[in-house]
Amino acid sequence: MVDPLHQFMIHPLIPLKIGGWDVSFTNSSLFMVLSTLLIITFLRFSVNPRALVPGRLQLISESLYEFTSSLIRDNVGKAGLAYFPYIFSLFLFILTGNLLGMIPGSFTFTSHIIVTFTLGVLVIVSVTIIGFVRHGFHFLRLFYPQNTPLFLVPLLVPIEVISYLTRMVSLSVRLFANMMAGHAMIKIFAGVVVTLMGTPLFPVALVTLAVNVSITGFEFLVALLQAYVFTILTCIYLNDAINLH
Repeated sequence: MVDPLHQFMIHPLIPLKIGGWDVSFTNSSLFMVLSTLLIITFLRFSVNPRALVPGRLQLISESLYEFTSSLIRDNVGKAGLAYFPYIFSLFLFILTGNLLGMIPGSFTFTSHIIVTFTLGVLVIVSVTIIGFVRHGFHFLRLFYPQNTPLFLVPLLVPIEVISYLTRMVSLSVRLFANMMAGHAMIKIFAGVVVTLMGTPLFPVALVTLAVNVSITGFEFLVALLQAYVFTILTCIYLNDAINLH
């Protein structure tokens, strides 16, 4: 049976070392670049006509635009629209990476914790910088809720700081775990189907195949849902930085 974890292995395509550091261009790097190029190409050609009556590509592009802007308005407010390009880019990058990984033989870079953790760190560092830029040191009030008794400060503040920092972990683990688990399950069921084909258990293989098709369809839904969850949580954290809630 094929190893279900083999699909997650990172292979160097262009070996490169700088100062003892391995900075090789890998299959993960390739699909991240492909995702970025696909997004740029899609947006370039979908909005280029700017027709009064939008075609299919323009309709999809406008729907994605409106969907993201609605998330920002509902969770951050109008002040959050200033950061629309950042949120929109993050949403499309994760969504494209998730969907691109559903193509057989491709690589799902969002199934690697180092990628999702980097995205999580990027979000938390970004909103923290925004918070300090907009509010100065008053941003630290986020860790000291108003009307909190002074005797609780030594206990409450460390808890709030730890809770704030663990946001990057929850963001990264949620995306990584869902994508990795789903792809591994598809591979396991596919291996069972291949193993049982040509044996007396052929009917079981057909049932397993039907289950695997259902799981694959569900995994497409997970790919969309995880991009949405990552984006809406980013909006919520951005709301904390802007409105100190």
